[in-house]
Amino acid sequence: MLFEVTSQKSLEAIDRDLREAATRHKFGVIAVHNLKETMANKGVAFDGECLIYEICNPHQAKRVLEVNGAVSAALPCRISVYRTEGSYKLATLLPSALMQMFGDAGLASAAQEVEADILAMMREAA
Repeated sequence: MLFEVTSQKSLEAIDRDLREAATRHKFGVIAVHNLKETMANKGVAFDGECLIYEICNPHQAKRVLEVNGAVSAALPCRISVYRTEGSYKLATLLPSALMQMFGDAGLASAAQEVEADILAMMREAA
């Protein structure tokens, strides 16, 4: 259900490469959440480095929402980038696994296509 890749690149390089990969795969970056900054703004000290990218291919989103509106609870897709043991990890929950929770076979092909794109983006950025 969780897919991870490791990168030795800097956080800045991963950010640049992930944004470029998203564009190549026809995904938009909706938002990037910096957990360290967000927590600091709420008075919580967090020393870890963690960025969460909300990404979406609007055509694929429309496709799955037309099958089952409840899928909106799982949108947009997310990729996290976090620091661990001298490197960065890029992680995502697999869309194919998430869509199984909705029990609708009509979601499977879109989930597999989105998953292939997201895994490719992560590998390209790492």
